[in-house]
Amino acid sequence: MNRTTGTMLEFNMIKEQLSHYALSNLAKSLIEQLYPYSQKRAVEQRIQETSEAKSIIKRTSVPIHGLSGTESLLEQFNKGIVLTPNQLEAVLDLIEGGGRIKRFMKKNASLGPTVSSYADSIFDLEELGTTLRESIRNGQIQDHASKTLSKIRKQVSTIESRIKESVYQIVRSSSKSKYLQEPIVSQRDGRYVIPVKKEYRKQIGGQVIDTSASGSTIYMEPKVVQKDQQKLAELRSDEYLEEQHILSILTGHVEACEQELRINIETMAHYDFVFAKAKYSESISGNPVNIVDSPLLKLNDARHPLLKSEAKPLNIELGTAFRTLVITGPNTGGKTVTLKTAGLLTVMALSGLHVPASTTSEIGVFTKILTDIGDGQSIQQSLSTFSSRMKNVIEILKQSNQQTLVLLDELGAGTDPAEGMGLATAILEQLNEMGARTIATTHYNDIKTFATEHPDFENAHMEFDLETLMPVYELTIGKPGHSQAFHIARKLGLHPRILEKAHMRTYGEEVRYESKPEQDLQIFSGKEKMVQRKRTTESKYKKGDSVFIPSMDKKAIVYEGENEKGEIIVFMKGDFININYKRVRLELTADELYTEGYDYDILFETVENRKKKRLMDKRHIEGLTIDYNNESTDEN
Repeated sequence: MNRTTGTMLEFNMIKEQLSHYALSNLAKSLIEQLYPYSQKRAVEQRIQETSEAKSIIKRTSVPIHGLSGTESLLEQFNKGIVLTPNQLEAVLDLIEGGGRIKRFMKKNASLGPTVSSYADSIFDLEELGTTLRESIRNGQIQDHASKTLSKIRKQVSTIESRIKESVYQIVRSSSKSKYLQEPIVSQRDGRYVIPVKKEYRKQIGGQVIDTSASGSTIYMEPKVVQKDQQKLAELRSDEYLEEQHILSILTGHVEACEQELRINIETMAHYDFVFAKAKYSESISGNPVNIVDSPLLKLNDARHPLLKSEAKPLNIELGTAFRTLVITGPNTGGKTVTLKTAGLLTVMALSGLHVPASTTSEIGVFTKILTDIGDGQSIQQSLSTFSSRMKNVIEILKQSNQQTLVLLDELGAGTDPAEGMGLATAILEQLNEMGARTIATTHYNDIKTFATEHPDFENAHMEFDLETLMPVYELTIGKPGHSQAFHIARKLGLHPRILEKAHMRTYGEEVRYESKPEQDLQIFSGKEKMVQRKRTTESKYKKGDSVFIPSMDKKAIVYEGENEKGEIIVFMKGDFININYKRVRLELTADELYTEGYDYDILFETVENRKKKRLMDKRHIEGLTIDYNNESTDEN
């Protein structure tokens, strides 16, 4: 799938919504890189992990680590940069987070055996965790991180206490307090000072460290504590050097476990990604679908995930009895939404996501998903639209093969209708010869006729309510859609004679429309309904042929060949069923199964009915009847 396909099908919007459920930037990055897999086993594994994760979140909350700052942390490894206490605490948090998710997955292995196994790759790193825990707390190096640091800090504490006591004695002194602006002790640049009135600096004695904004107050370090202050500054320097030494050692311990930490981060990011998929599945009422080897689509009760409750369930089929599906219907009738639903759900499923469709749905592994869907440009831009879209179609023809899903919206539009129809038909035929599975939407009637006669093509249409003149947004496969232009025009009051002329110009047939406005619109030619085109091809099936019905996975016997609508009657388990001839596959002909002159009543009639037929052939029997709907009865 190229970027154009992702944009046309709005898969980028799906990934954006999915990202909202991820906590870490690393998981969001995995989502951004999400694309369909081309191997059936890989697809099934990704769908399975989504299903298991969904089962878990339905039962309990998951301790997912946010991995905040992890990327910048990894960038500093082995570059001679000493990690800060906060960064070392982040490493400790990472180790502990890995332990939590590992214990959690082990506890919930029965709900998710596949996803729980991922936790086996998480390294415990207990020794490193203990070292960091004993050395760092609340962003600070602890006193007992080393003996030297502990000794220095004890000395610092002793001298600080002595300095404070000396300074407070001055503040409390009755002879000195009158020289002070306020009886308080504060610090400036790490040195203890008292606020002295500017004019009394000589009475206090000492060093001026700072001055107030007004200049009336000076902050002095009393002379009696200057030696202790100097000693304290030296100890602070020693303390800093020892702290850097400890941080350097701890950084070395962390960098020695770089590979294990990277694996832990990668695994935890994947867990974040997997559980984001599960949460997203819940938000769209998604389900896993069956992934099959054949390149086909069988979507049941499928909905477009971006439309949510507004989406109408669709049943879409492709690649079983036919390779190309031609969808017709009015504008705004849902053709493009149907096309996008089929493509988007295929991309989502092959990317390992659940989709809003029935669990009975089936999707084949397509190695390429190629699309050409209109961009909504105006009529004035139709020429440029046609040119750009035709370039896209040409590229699609170059890339298509038997493992390709092709989605074409209004193929051939934007140019002369006759030429556009010819191009569209030829392109669809070429794609079919290349083995591609194709869904195309169109307004061209001749394409519908072509699809009716071609064994690899099937028609479908979007339903339209002729009473309300509104689309129903339901897809019906097996019958082409009729243009609603004449119906709508008649409904709105256009004179019947004008419609008759229009029909003659369009179809080359003389027809008449009902002239009474209150009656339903009908076209008749000897009968009170629209003239139907008759099939020109001979029936492919005959009575007694054995056929297979893929959609039902059952065998049946042909009772009657194709009618004008392309339907045959088959006999299956005691029932007669009407079905389109394209939806069955010939297994064995009647000539191969039965001898010449074989009595087919043996297949289709009950023993009782055959007896009655023999009696009727011999003579008339009053009251003897054969009921083909229920049991036959005798009346005397």
